[in-house]
Amino acid sequence: MTEARSRRPARPREEVLAVAMGAIAEHGLAKLTMAGLGKQLGMSAGHLLYYFGSKDQLLLETLRWSEDQLGERRRAALGQAGAGAWARFAQYVELYLADGPGDPRWILWVEVWGRSPASAEVRAGQLEIEAPWQADLEALIEDGVAAGEFGPGSAQDRAVQLRALLDGFSVPLAIGLPGVDRERSAAQVRAAAAALLGARPPQT
Repeated sequence: MTEARSRRPARPREEVLAVAMGAIAEHGLAKLTMAGLGKQLGMSAGHLLYYFGSKDQLLLETLRWSEDQLGERRRAALGQAGAGAWARFAQYVELYLADGPGDPRWILWVEVWGRSPASAEVRAGQLEIEAPWQADLEALIEDGVAAGEFGPGSAQDRAVQLRALLDGFSVPLAIGLPGVDRERSAAQVRAAAAALLGARPPQT
């Protein structure tokens, strides 16, 4: 009897997501195909579709994996012992704001946003990924109010407004809009946030 052909074991899920993120960083999202990604991993496009169901789901899972890693850094920054609320907010801004043109995390975010109107599953996943950013910022604002660093007001409302501000500055940075500079964008975010929070940032 002829021996059955051995099947190549599937790659660990995390490896697939890491390779997908690396491909986006190197070549951009437009060139990411299931066939091309499968070739890098030694898998067929069919195998990838079997595990992820669709390219939309693969992108969502890649974003979720990336955000989980960033979430660890965010929690560490916000949990710094002895750091004031404004100093921790500055760290939050640094982690949230796009790094610059072609930032793979933000390019992926823009793509997921664009696909979400047609997919309830993508919308649900998007909300799940964004929820920790919102919750952590609300807690930070509440800490600032309790410590007298921030003025009174709804932590939830102000967190929503600040995240919308950060989104608005991040997209032009990520797509490389001419004349957009990260350092200046971060400074503008901090200035608007100081007004919104009623904060008195330490003078530098």
